[in-house]
Amino acid sequence: MHLTVAQSLELVQELCPGLAEYKPVDCVICPPFTALAKVAEFLEGTDISLGAQNLFWEEKGAYTGEISPLMVAELADHVIIGHSERRAYFQDTDTAVNKKIKAALGAGIKPILCVGETLDENETGKTGEVVIRQLTSALEGLEEARVRKMMIAYEPVWAIGTGRAATPVGANEVIQIHIREEIARLLSPEIAQEMRILYGGSVKPENAREFFQQPDIDGALVGGASLKAAAFIEITKVAAQG
Repeated sequence: MHLTVAQSLELVQELCPGLAEYKPVDCVICPPFTALAKVAEFLEGTDISLGAQNLFWEEKGAYTGEISPLMVAELADHVIIGHSERRAYFQDTDTAVNKKIKAALGAGIKPILCVGETLDENETGKTGEVVIRQLTSALEGLEEARVRKMMIAYEPVWAIGTGRAATPVGANEVIQIHIREEIARLLSPEIAQEMRILYGGSVKPENAREFFQQPDIDGALVGGASLKAAAFIEITKVAAQG
C-alpha cells in the first residue's frame, strides 16, 4: 500500500528507460488498484507487464469494496494471490486462495501464487509442512494446462520487509524440495521443471545475484526495493546477467 496515482506514474516513468536495456528479463509491475488504469496506459507498447495486488473470486455482486476478476482483467495480465500480508491481516485462507486462483484463471489473468512460513513455523521445523499445505490447497482442482499459466513465489513471512532475507541456499532448498517436488507429485515432473518459481523477501541489489545463481530460483518478487527505481533497475540488471 504505497504511492498515489501521480507517484506511481513518476516511478514507472523512471523505471521504463532502465528496464528497456534488459529486455531478456520479464518484468511485472504491481501498483495499487487506484493506479492500475494510468499505469496500464503508460506501459502500453512496452515489454513491461502489469499486475494487480489482489482480487475477489466473484465476478459481481453485493461485495462492497472488493475488486472482481473481470475488473482486473480489463487492465492487468497478472495478479498476486495469497501474499502473506493478505493471509495474515485479511483472512485469505487456503480455501480463499484457491477460489481466487480459479477466478483469475477463468478471467484470463495469470496468478502469482505466494507461499511461505512464519518465523515461529520456521524455527519449529514446520517450513515444509506449511509450504506443502498452502501449495496443495491452492492447486486443488486445477488441471495441468491452467497451472502452466501460473508463477509461484516462495516468500518466507519472517523475511518480508524486515531486511532479513533467507539464505540463497536455504531458499533454493525449500523451492526444490517442498515446491518443485510437490508439483511433480501433484501434476507432473515436466510442469515442476517448467514452473517459474520466484523468491521474495528483502531482495535488494546487494543480495540479488546470490539468489539468481541458485538453480531452482527463477526470479524475484521484489518488495521495498521496487519502490526505488535505481534499486529495481539494478536488480533487473543482475537478473539479465544470469
